[in-house]
Amino acid sequence: MSKNFYEVLGVAKSADAAEIKKAYRKLAMKYHPDQNKGDADAEAKFKEINEAYDVLKDEQKRAAYDQFGSAAFDGSMGGGGGAGFGGGAGFGGFSDIFEDMFGDFMGGRGGGGARGSGRGNDLQYTMEISLDDAFKGKETTINIPVNETCDKCSGSGAKAGTGEETCPTCDGAGRMRAQQGFFTIERTCATCNGAGKIIRDPCDKCRGEGRIRKEKSLKIKIPAGVDTGRRIRLAGEGEAGLRGGASGDLYVLISVKPHKMFRRNGADLHCRVPVPMTTAALGGEISVPTIGGKKTSVTVPAGTQSGQQFRIRGKGMPVLRSDSVGDMYIEVAVETPVNLSNKQKDLLKQLDATLGGKAAVKHSPESSGFMKKVKELWDDLTE
Repeated sequence: MSKNFYEVLGVAKSADAAEIKKAYRKLAMKYHPDQNKGDADAEAKFKEINEAYDVLKDEQKRAAYDQFGSAAFDGSMGGGGGAGFGGGAGFGGFSDIFEDMFGDFMGGRGGGGARGSGRGNDLQYTMEISLDDAFKGKETTINIPVNETCDKCSGSGAKAGTGEETCPTCDGAGRMRAQQGFFTIERTCATCNGAGKIIRDPCDKCRGEGRIRKEKSLKIKIPAGVDTGRRIRLAGEGEAGLRGGASGDLYVLISVKPHKMFRRNGADLHCRVPVPMTTAALGGEISVPTIGGKKTSVTVPAGTQSGQQFRIRGKGMPVLRSDSVGDMYIEVAVETPVNLSNKQKDLLKQLDATLGGKAAVKHSPESSGFMKKVKELWDDLTE
């Protein structure tokens, strides 16, 4: 009795392509021979899963299967016979599983010719810089481990005096075809792994890969105004491609460390500045630091309260790739004096005596307003 391919993958007959692929990936990883060495049942299950998926992932083959069942592929419907899905067509080969499971991320399957040399991977390097570096900009050098073109074989992967040869199995096509029922099945050549060429005498330094692992030094220019999350792309500075393929890119991801004094919000900076109680009450000038190591003066008007902010234009961060500059905001924190002498305490008591009673409404409007709200609340509770 023929197997039900939908039941093999554990999906409904109405399942879409995404559901079928998801079910296949899960089962293929579970029953792959590498995960179940010596387990004949797992190996048989693995072949069965591949047989089912190979039909259901293809719209035309799936339609034929839904109409005729597995008879559409066993030769009984005419059209050339050929090997069955469980035979020598290559089910269970790791290269096919890899291609099915990860092909979407690697650029998909080729259109029918041999695949060219593979492009190298893109790399990402996280660089942590200070807020001062982000303000001024910075040029620095980084060292990264990367696969670079083998200097012995110049990336060919072959020993000196030799080179690549056309794959004798697929005649350079990189794909193998087999007739199965109504359909022609095409698969990656197992001998050359789809490259269409083979190396009989690999380079002894890179072992035929055409690249070697080494540390590379690169100069990086960090532009002024850069912020956390910004990526800087260095084209062609990623990993070298396989056997002379194009190099990938390097992306430098910027992370700006928190500053001990300033808090950044886009191009603006915020700074909390303690102000003596007497200065806040009488008014005066205070000196505050700015980014870049300089200072500026801020006039504090008489009667300034904690939490009040003052804006200093043009003392923030530069806007990336622009002539604009953000602002700096000073938040006042009125500081109550501590460790007073007896004489100082007496003076404060004298001052306090003059601020009480009806004068409190004039000199401490916020406190008076708060106490008024408290009285109204108590009155509401006692009614």
